[in-house]
Amino acid sequence: MITLTKAEERIMQILWNINKGFVKDIQVEFPDPKPPYNTVSTIVRVLAKKEIIAFNKYGNTYEYFPLISKEAYSESQMRNLVKNYYNNSFKKVVNFFSESKNLDVNELDEVLKMLEELKEKKKNS
Repeated sequence: MITLTKAEERIMQILWNINKGFVKDIQVEFPDPKPPYNTVSTIVRVLAKKEIIAFNKYGNTYEYFPLISKEAYSESQMRNLVKNYYNNSFKKVVNFFSESKNLDVNELDEVLKMLEELKEKKKNS
């Protein structure tokens, strides 16, 4: 899976939210100050060239839509993060988050519950 630049990723977030749209539809979704139309158009064309998005042509205009799902991209990025920063160790990832001061007890309980459910599922497989 390809890694997107910040600008490409922002446009993909918008396309995942709106499902499909013209450049002007994408541009309007940006917070103010909105990037110039030509900037959005250029990034969209790059995404199309990378075959991350595709388009339907209507005369001289193009309606763009994602070719990859947000879930597939997120999964790919998480795998890369775990591989590149945590040596493919889920234990190291959990340790990192467990040492974080931002987790509250309810979140930890939910994580433990999820891990117990995963453990049971693995046992039964």
